[in-house]
Amino acid sequence: MPDESPTPFRFTLRVYWEDTDAGGVVFYANYLKFFERARTEWLRSLGFGQEHLRTDTGAIFVVADTAVRYLSPARLDDLLEVTVQPQEVGRVSMSLDQQAWRSAPGERVLLAEGRIRIGCVDSGTFKTRRIPNELLHALP
Repeated sequence: MPDESPTPFRFTLRVYWEDTDAGGVVFYANYLKFFERARTEWLRSLGFGQEHLRTDTGAIFVVADTAVRYLSPARLDDLLEVTVQPQEVGRVSMSLDQQAWRSAPGERVLLAEGRIRIGCVDSGTFKTRRIPNELLHALP
């Protein structure tokens, strides 16, 4: 039976000095930053920049829960591909699977993977609110 899940969104970034520890390895918490950048660009690719969401709908997303597994280190100057794949979408939150891969000629190595749950809140009160319908309709 063919896989019916849509292709994950892909975002490419380069590892800089600021991303590494004294050993030249990406500091573990920076994978969360990489995941955040990919989620932001994923939303933008759907037509919903973060600032647009805040100013036009009053909605912002906050991270509610994370679970990350670290499998292999990334190093200075590595080219990474970070993916975003929605798994569970509700009225006020969604869970997204994310992966960070090292991409080099002849190599593709999974470095880290996680599930991130983001919740939608009102930008003024930070109280839970529904995800804007326009965004829900744009999701793959």
